[in-house]
Amino acid sequence: MNYPSSYVRVVSRFFAHRALMAATLSGPLLGVTLAFAAVTAQEPNTVTIDNFTFTPKELTVPVGTTVKWVNHDDMPHTVMDTNKSFRSKPLDTDDTFSFPFATAGTFNYFCSLHPQMVGKITVQ
Repeated sequence: MNYPSSYVRVVSRFFAHRALMAATLSGPLLGVTLAFAAVTAQEPNTVTIDNFTFTPKELTVPVGTTVKWVNHDDMPHTVMDTNKSFRSKPLDTDDTFSFPFATAGTFNYFCSLHPQMVGKITVQ
């Protein structure tokens, strides 16, 4: 079927405007989502697990602080103190483990599934 060229232009403009409108409206939404993810990732006293690494590798906190570990890796990981004062279950992607540090000291920990992964919490 042949449509008049004016009709084709109007329809083309309509769809181009709709695409532009969708891009304009989704941009801020995407920005807000990314900003929220960045703020969430920077929670105080939180250690992220990603790419077989604890980040930050060393963390200093005051007595009474609860530290949270969040696994963002595609593999399960654990958090285990070398002196066995705390130990998590295997954490799947986006699982968390929290531990309240009630006493001062240095707590070296590792992933029992991947012992090369190490970290340290210093409680003052």
